[in-house]
Amino acid sequence: MSGTKRAATRPLSPHIQIWRWHISALASITHRITGGALYVGTFLIAAWLVALAISPDAYAAMEGIITSIPGKIVLFLWAVATLFHLYNGIRHLIWDGPGIGFSPKVASQVSTFIYVLAILSAAALMFAAGAV
Repeated sequence: MSGTKRAATRPLSPHIQIWRWHISALASITHRITGGALYVGTFLIAAWLVALAISPDAYAAMEGIITSIPGKIVLFLWAVATLFHLYNGIRHLIWDGPGIGFSPKVASQVSTFIYVLAILSAAALMFAAGAV
């Protein structure tokens, strides 16, 4: 079996330049990115707790950073990352358990819903905390 004739008829994998992106693939990539971002956010929360334990002055300095505009933006983005990672993790549990939602249409709709839900619930959380 030389395989030259047969190899020419095999389907080729789509190249990244011609492959059409879809929202569920983007949600998978975002899930990985938010997982990494949660490490950084956890260190920031730990720094806040350490400042709380050290002294009132250290806590006041950390509170000044957190309540500044850039601090609020970072806090909002951390909340979005946390909630997106949570909601997308729940979707993966539903996929892995009962196996519901694998059709391309449903997967795209759920992916879009998770993006919107993460942003809106982070905004609601910031509003409830009085950070807006």
